[in-house]
Amino acid sequence: MVARGVDVVIGFIEAHGRADTAALVRGLEVIPRRSVSYRGVVLEEMDVDAIVARHPQVALVDELAHTNVPGSKHLKRWEDVLELLETGIDVVTAVNVQHLESLNDIVARALGVTVRETVPDWVVARADQVVNIDLAAEDLRQRLVEGKIYGRDKIPSALANFFTEENLTTLRELALREVASSVDRAREDIVRRAEGAPAPVRTADRIVVAMASDPPQTAMLLRKASRIAGRLNTDWYCVYVQTPDERADRIDATVQRHLVDNIQLAQSMGADVVKLEEAAVAPAICRFAREHGVSLVIVGQSTRSRWHQLLHGSVVDALLRNDIGLDVLVVAFRGREGK
Repeated sequence: MVARGVDVVIGFIEAHGRADTAALVRGLEVIPRRSVSYRGVVLEEMDVDAIVARHPQVALVDELAHTNVPGSKHLKRWEDVLELLETGIDVVTAVNVQHLESLNDIVARALGVTVRETVPDWVVARADQVVNIDLAAEDLRQRLVEGKIYGRDKIPSALANFFTEENLTTLRELALREVASSVDRAREDIVRRAEGAPAPVRTADRIVVAMASDPPQTAMLLRKASRIAGRLNTDWYCVYVQTPDERADRIDATVQRHLVDNIQLAQSMGADVVKLEEAAVAPAICRFAREHGVSLVIVGQSTRSRWHQLLHGSVVDALLRNDIGLDVLVVAFRGREGK
């Protein structure tokens, strides 16, 4: 880009002591980092305000999923990137596939690792172009052995744990699938524009997630819905039906806190969150679906005992018996714990 006369600066690149990385960025203007004192330790973060003031055409920003030091302007680096984009600065950034929010459960089951730092899928979907840096598992492990990824003291542990050939192959397959989906969506947009067709009206494939107040698997349900919406390139809603038994003066404080956390998670993943106050859950969801052009409702498998369902009825069963042509996808939870 520099050779073509593009004004490029380094907003934040973490070389981790790698000579190859340092050589690649040599000669580029570096925006000084901001020093932040936290618990007696001075840490460095990207200086968003300084980049905005410099206002280059392009900023290079590493580690999109990074969590900023408490007290920073934004909680996450991807929020810093969004601010740069809003000011008219293009951003070239990088993220590992395991940090995609919708893949969190899949990664945890396949690799046995819970990734704490994630990026909402909708943030990545905003990219004009997604490039997959593909490397065979054995080649990546060789780079690790040569000290091109971590320091020598961390290599044995990394090889034995996260950087196993099986784990790397799994991540590579996930990355290829994500890029393939991105390419498919981009191709559809290009063909539509070339043919002069108007933007598709998103009604037939809208999705709604029926969210209960406090099931422990809500995050899994939301990630499943996010992935399906991404595949269909459509809007999705997260609907919580507050029954009289779950009014604010009756609901347990812990349940209320979990509900708020789940709503925030749904919003961060790009869902339109809707709260309905109704006596019966299933009819409320069906009415919402009919009014908003929803064709698919996603609901979690009931965790209630069979006796409870016989005595009080089942929301899942009621949705399955709907008479408005609404498709229902029941996400199974049993058998997934501990995997």
